[in-house]
Order: sequence, then C-alpha cells, then structure tokens
Amino acid sequence: MIHKTTIDHYEDMEELAEKIGDLQYDALAEFLAALNKKIASDGAKDAARGRVQLASELNQLAKHLAEGAEASQKAWVICEPFM
Repeated sequence: MIHKTTIDHYEDMEELAEKIGDLQYDALAEFLAALNKKIASDGAKDAARGRVQLASELNQLAKHLAEGAEASQKAWVICEPFM
C-alpha cells in the first residue's frame, strides 16, 4: 500500500479538518469508528509482519479513535433534541 501525503481535493489539511469537524456529531462518530477500524486493521497487519513497535502505536491510535467516536456519539445525544 502506498500512503499518500494528501487527500484528493484537499491539499490543505486544515480545510479537511474543518470539513470533518463540521459534520453532525453522529456522523463524526461514524467516521471516527470507521477510521478506528482501518487503523486497527493496519496495526494487526503490521503485528503479523513482526513490526511490533509500529503495531503497538497503531493500536494506541485505534484506541483513542474509538474513545473519540464514543465521545462524539455522547455529544450527539446531548445536541440531537435541539437540531
């Protein structure tokens, strides 16, 4: 796999962050959960290849993404009645 340094249509990471940050919190939670799944999968593949340090860091990242998804979902529960 080739890891890119940009995402198509978003040369500026600040713009991409703004777009993602403007999602409703339930949609943001869904995005973070999907990203968590992808990063966890990458970590498992690296672990299988013996890349222990990289796998450990990716697993930590996946854990934090899962926590972020959970917090975003909780924020949605608070905001939903007002939307």
